[in-house]
Amino acid sequence: MWTDVVDLQDFYGTRLGAVAAHVIRGNIRDHWRDVRGKTVLGLGYTTPYLTQFEDEADRVMAFMPASQGVCHWPKGGPGKTSLVDETMLPLPDYSVDRVLLVHGLESSEYLRDMLREIWRVLTSDGRLLIVTPNRRGIWARIDKTPFGWGHPFSRSQISQLLDDTLFVPMSTKRSLYVPPSQRATILQAAPAWERIGRRFFPTFAGVLTVEAGKQLYIPSTRKRAAGIKRPGLANVPSVFQKNSPFRQVVKKDKP
Repeated sequence: MWTDVVDLQDFYGTRLGAVAAHVIRGNIRDHWRDVRGKTVLGLGYTTPYLTQFEDEADRVMAFMPASQGVCHWPKGGPGKTSLVDETMLPLPDYSVDRVLLVHGLESSEYLRDMLREIWRVLTSDGRLLIVTPNRRGIWARIDKTPFGWGHPFSRSQISQLLDDTLFVPMSTKRSLYVPPSQRATILQAAPAWERIGRRFFPTFAGVLTVEAGKQLYIPSTRKRAAGIKRPGLANVPSVFQKNSPFRQVVKKDKP
């Protein structure tokens, strides 16, 4: 279930939301250090993270699913957001270089259809970057933030999902070790929490960012699952089979 856009705006307007956005933005930039001349698409609720690319990328767009709702962005400028069906993006094939998916993987009811649609609009060397709650992190266990709603994922689950939808996982980073608290003393120490978490407790990060590229062919080495056989044809008796009572009826009807 998608989190309402009003609730997302309210969260990112708090001090905790601002800290979370700052930490995750740095992680996104570590993946995408240079987007000059690229077309960048954000799907889900990505506006807190797209601002850093506005003056660098050739074009930046934000698509928000109909079940989530839409808001104007950026403030004080022409709108760059659109309300869409996440399984039917209004873009031609191979038209986007980078797709950022935030508050989407854990929320969509049509997960595989959405990912296949992203695959369609990406260029052959395009990249998908997923930001999603880590199922082992504390953020996924507390529903006072948007990261506590929906279905969190582990790294292996995301890798399997990407493989099933013709993507190839390329790199994974972890972030958001600061506890989801509004206390000023905890938020002020966010950089220290991040350093300690990355060094000693990497498994318990609040968020995973996974970058993937397109798989342009289907491997022929995949084996059929053991124990599964192709069903045989049904054995339907012919009306003209020898000694069949239907054959006699047919003969009588002939002139």
